[in-house]
Amino acid sequence: MKKAVFFFLIFIINSSNAQVSDFKTINFTLADNIAKLNEGSSLYNLPLLAHKLTFKLSTEAEKFRAIYTWVCNNITGDSNQHNKVSKKRRKLKNDSIGYIKWNNEYKKIAFKKLLKYKKTICTGYAYLIKELCFLANIECKIVDGYGRTVESNIEKLESVNHSWNAVKLNNKWYLCDATWSSGYMINKSLFAQDYNDGYFLTDPILFAKNHFPIQKKWFLNDNLINTEFIASPIVYGKTFEHKIIPISPKELNTTTKKNEEISFIFKLLKNISTDKISLIQISGINKKPFKIYNLKNENGLITFNYTFTHKGFYDVHLKIENDIVATYTIKVTKS
Repeated sequence: MKKAVFFFLIFIINSSNAQVSDFKTINFTLADNIAKLNEGSSLYNLPLLAHKLTFKLSTEAEKFRAIYTWVCNNITGDSNQHNKVSKKRRKLKNDSIGYIKWNNEYKKIAFKKLLKYKKTICTGYAYLIKELCFLANIECKIVDGYGRTVESNIEKLESVNHSWNAVKLNNKWYLCDATWSSGYMINKSLFAQDYNDGYFLTDPILFAKNHFPIQKKWFLNDNLINTEFIASPIVYGKTFEHKIIPISPKELNTTTKKNEEISFIFKLLKNISTDKISLIQISGINKKPFKIYNLKNENGLITFNYTFTHKGFYDVHLKIENDIVATYTIKVTKS
């Protein structure tokens, strides 16, 4: 049974590799430089901005890159809006019609703030990407759904709380998230601008680790469309930077027996030395490394093992270099 699951998971991972390499030969330096040269441009004339960002570029992918990186580096996450919307979402969690009505009205305020102050939340990021793409003759959609973070939609889908984009390049759809590319919130009050390229044209299987669209067609992978939400390991922005796809254990909460070997499997979408891989437990300020064994890299598929010798609950973190890229909760019972 384990072998069947293993090979099935490999099939899913391999099915997305073609998409990962679609733009491997494109040098985005010119597009990124154009975005930097137009830093600080106004949003009051979007047709002019779209023209300045794209007219010197010859391919759809480069044009979209310039739009995407400009938005990510010139628009700031708004903690006040984020907290206000989150509070209203919690208050009206049992009144979806009421929340939709409130949200539609609030969007008008949010878009005015976006234009004037270049501050927004996910809806504004996705809207601006879509509008600039339209002006550049690139097909782009806003995708609404569940964003999975350490604070929301962890073990079940509770709240539709996020928006991102699907973009059509060379007659093929791709996924991206300008909100999470742009940076992150500190203590829900301060936005840190920190561009994360891992959310740009992301592999659909990796993207699905923390994005669950309302319309399942936006999974963009036939193997994912008919799946139900499974609380997989928690992933982070660094997971996307390192381009890691956790495969096994499949779920966030895993139960094993004392002295029973457990296998960890993940896919690398870019080259990383195996000596940069570790498994740790964090207790307060202390970090305890686990002595993993049988560490192998077979064409980017990383496998290793660990045996828990004492029963209990363990918060286990997969690290690449100094970055945590996946978190698991492991319950170890008597053998």
